[in-house]
Formats: sequence, structure tokens, C-alpha cells
Amino acid sequence: MLTNNDILKKLRVALSFKDTDIIECLELVDFKITKSELSALFRNIDHPNYKECGDQVLRNFLNGLIIKNRGKRDDFNPNE
Repeated sequence: MLTNNDILKKLRVALSFKDTDIIECLELVDFKITKSELSALFRNIDHPNYKECGDQVLRNFLNGLIIKNRGKRDDFNPNE
């Protein structure tokens, strides 16, 4: 079974994102995370500084990714 951490790792690789790109996506939805907090999400599960990626982090990242690619909902026009 995939965890939120696994999903976030796979998206980072698939999108060729750096930590700063992920932080930027999260900032688009006013979600603040430090670089060290983010790196804890990418550690191995047996590492002492490993942190589980909660649903809120993944949800906000995906919402930020949508805004980054499409723009804010007010700016989106499906007829264009």
C-alpha cells in the first residue's frame, strides 16, 4: 500500500521538482512548511527524523500544483 510519503516522492520525481518547487506550490495555498520539515517527509521510514506526510500536506500540495499549472479558480476559463 502506498503512503502519502510515497505518493509525494513519486510526484516529486515525475514532475522533476526540487524541494523549493514543492514549497512554492504549498505557498500558493498559504501552507507554510520549512525545507527541513519537507526533507523529513522524504526520509526512509526507519530514519530517526522521518515524519509521516499527513493528508493535509498532500492535499495542499495537490491544490497548489493545480494553481501553479492552471491559475487561481477566478482566473480559470474552460472556454479558452
